[in-house]
Amino acid sequence: MSLKLSKNQTLVLNHLEKQKQPLTAYTILDNLRENGIKAPLQVYRALDYLVKLNKVHKIDSMNAFIACNDHECENPEFIAFTICDGCENVSEVKDKSISSSLSKIKKKSGFTTRKTSLEFHGLCKNCISL
Repeated sequence: MSLKLSKNQTLVLNHLEKQKQPLTAYTILDNLRENGIKAPLQVYRALDYLVKLNKVHKIDSMNAFIACNDHECENPEFIAFTICDGCENVSEVKDKSISSSLSKIKKKSGFTTRKTSLEFHGLCKNCISL
């Protein structure tokens, strides 16, 4: 199913897909001013919709956004990231054992989650070797 995105949503998504690191909404705004995006609200509305579609993920600890790099991530039960504190490189983690463990915890506790996001902070192999 292909959803039609607005001009602003398309601009924001295309811009994030070209980036190696997550971007804040204000950085996105600064980078897209020449394309007609003039106000923070335009960026936030686009990001909110893209997050709902799981096309973009919010990295809560950085208050920044990154394009989803997994085309099968259409309705994730959870999202996990490794975040390098040195170079700020972020990678999405796909591990069924983590998902399974979280499902067991939720079932055992009787707790229902809307969305689960895990963030692993540390240093990537490139930054460790510096």
